Amino acid sequence: MAEIGIIGIGNMGGAILKGLLKEYKKEDLIFTDVNLDKCRQVTEETGVSHGENNAECVKQVKYVVLAVKPQYFPPVLAGIRGVVTKEQVVISIAPGITTDQLREQLGEEIRVVRAMPNTPALLGEGMTGVCFLEKEFSPEEKKSIENIFRSLGKVRIVEERLMNAVVCVSGSSPAYVYMFIEALADSAVKYGLPRDAAYEMAAQTVLGSAKMVLETGIHPGALKDQVCSPGGTTIAAVSALEEYGFRNAVIKAADACFSKCEKI
Repeated sequence: MAEIGIIGIGNMGGAILKGLLKEYKKEDLIFTDVNLDKCRQVTEETGVSHGENNAECVKQVKYVVLAVKPQYFPPVLAGIRGVVTKEQVVISIAPGITTDQLREQLGEEIRVVRAMPNTPALLGEGMTGVCFLEKEFSPEEKKSIENIFRSLGKVRIVEERLMNAVVCVSGSSPAYVYMFIEALADSAVKYGLPRDAAYEMAAQTVLGSAKMVLETGIHPGALKDQVCSPGGTTIAAVSALEEYGFRNAVIKAADACFSKCEKI
C-alpha cells in the first residue's frame, strides 16, 4: 500500500514525483497517466510503480495528487468519483479550480487541499502555496501535507482567496525568470561574450540575487540601492529599465495571469 498517488505525470507531475523521491521511498509512491508508454518509461527510470488507470491508483493511497491540466479535470474527476473516500486527502495543483468546485465533482464529504508548486521542485528548490480548511484535518495529516511539499522546496500556507496571486508570483513566474535570463544573456552575447558563459553568468546572478533576498531579509529595493553607485553604470541601466517599463511589464504579466486564473 502506497501513501501518495500522482494522477498525471507531465512536467509538473514528473517534477513532484522526482522531488518526492528525495524524501520518500519508492514503495510509498505510485502514479498513473493516460499515456501508458510514458508510465512504463517513468517506472523504468525511477522504480516507482504505476497504476493502469486513475481509479486503481486512488484505491492504493492516502493522498491523491491531481497533477493534470484544468481542461482535463472533468473526465478525471468523474473517473474517481465514488472511488475516493472521505478518509483520503485530494490535493489539486490546478490553477483557478476552487475547493468548492472540486467537492461539487467528487462529493461534498471529500476533503480537498489546493496547492500551487512550481517546476524548480524538480531540484528541491520549488515554492509552493497551499490552502486547506484546517478543521477538516488531523495534526498528523497537516504535517504530512506540508511534508509532501517541503520535499520539493519551500512551503507557505495561505488563504484560498489568495491562491490566484500565488499562481502569479510563483506558479507561472519561472517562465518570466527564464525569459529575463535569456534576454540578459543575449545582451552579453551582443557585446561578444560566448553564449555558454553568458547563460552561466546570468543564471548564477539570478540565483545569487534570490539568495540575498531570502537569506538577508533585506528589502529588494534596498539591495538594489546597494548595487547602484551614484552616477555609475548600474543606476544608468536601472534608469533605462524604468524608462522602458520593466516594472510595469512584470505587473501586467501578473495581471494577465490572474485574469486567466479567474476565467478557468
